[in-house]
Amino acid sequence: MNRTRTAVAVLSAVAGALLLVGGAGPAAAAPARDGHGAVHLLLNSAFGNRPGELVDIEVQGARGRGDVTVSSPVFPRPVRLAVREHAHHARPAIAMTTAPGTYPLTVRAGGRVVAEDRVEVKPSQRPSFTAASPGEVLRPGERLWMAYDDLYPGENGRSFTVRSPAFRKEVRLAHDPSSTDWNNPRLFSGAAELPPGTRDGTYKVTLYGPGGRVVGEKPLTVRAARPGDRDYVGRARGPAFFGTSPASAPESARDQGHRVPAGGTVNVLWRDRSPDPGEEERLTATSPAFERPVRLRRDDSKAGDGDDPRYFAPARIRQGLAPGTYAVTVASHHGRVTKVGHLVVTAATAASSSSSGTSGTSGTSGAPGTKEASGTPRAAGDGGKGGSGGASGMTVAYVAGGTTGGVLAAAGIGVLLRRRAARRAPGGPSSP
Repeated sequence: MNRTRTAVAVLSAVAGALLLVGGAGPAAAAPARDGHGAVHLLLNSAFGNRPGELVDIEVQGARGRGDVTVSSPVFPRPVRLAVREHAHHARPAIAMTTAPGTYPLTVRAGGRVVAEDRVEVKPSQRPSFTAASPGEVLRPGERLWMAYDDLYPGENGRSFTVRSPAFRKEVRLAHDPSSTDWNNPRLFSGAAELPPGTRDGTYKVTLYGPGGRVVGEKPLTVRAARPGDRDYVGRARGPAFFGTSPASAPESARDQGHRVPAGGTVNVLWRDRSPDPGEEERLTATSPAFERPVRLRRDDSKAGDGDDPRYFAPARIRQGLAPGTYAVTVASHHGRVTKVGHLVVTAATAASSSSSGTSGTSGTSGAPGTKEASGTPRAAGDGGKGGSGGASGMTVAYVAGGTTGGVLAAAGIGVLLRRRAARRAPGGPSSP
């Protein structure tokens, strides 16, 4: 008896956890017992629904009892649930004619009632078009999200587009059944990025329905940041530099005195507490020392949590470049902020020259410890010399820790290096 109670309690806890990650308004009925074990009914989006919205229904523990059906006054007819691996499931829509109120819901397996619950329905709402919050001001380069919700009796359009003089092109609004709005089959959404050069002003955003019919209009205010605005010049720091080996990290970057050989690779770092919208697509580092300008990418890794937004990417130093100090320039905030760092280029080394085909190229992610564009992993402790590890000149794969396979692989590499070193030592073995 105690084991049965424990099993029921565990299943109830799992059901509650599953409901917390679902759509709006989850609810779970108490398990029903009919001599064959507990049956659990899980309802997702059962409270506060409008007519036309979906209710996610899952029944667990009803296998081998015949067809599983759900009936309720909110559904036009009984709903037969489909068989899943461990449950029965369906997502029926509440009838558009359903009046506000609370309604019973009954689950039957093989014609026998095995679970019951209730569904709450609220009134319908008129169709609404959302383009920006009232009084909201967008910056050039910012992304604008738009939505059209026409879950209302008589609405049946399937194609909606939005146009505005502030957009590069028209935007199609579509329903995404995998989004958090899965329970509203008539919520259509989409986004447009305002061009960085959009002039200050108020623009009309127009929603078009089937046949080019105007469905709705909204005003959109666009204004570039001005002196006195919090984000006018942000709080930019950089450019700074750090190595490309796994041991290097953005936290160790410095804006003066970093040394890199000609033909080598260096990571360029930029930080900004209040970057302009769309900076991710525009930040570029230039230098006479680089083979080409480098597009800096936003660091979205967990390592960047708690820091100002930061951007970095690897830059390749030109082959045969004369030793010296070279300026590296980054411009941001539509040219209002320009900062210069200095990089010390040393004479090319044999390692940097031989790594020309394996070092990272500009425009790649350049995250420490990751493979670069050529697909050649860097060795731990290679000092940014293009993947040549140790005096042997061989390329050593970086092995991630934390797994037995990684430890064995690292041990195998160590044995191989010791064997090569022994062969090169005076009197050492000459056979492979």
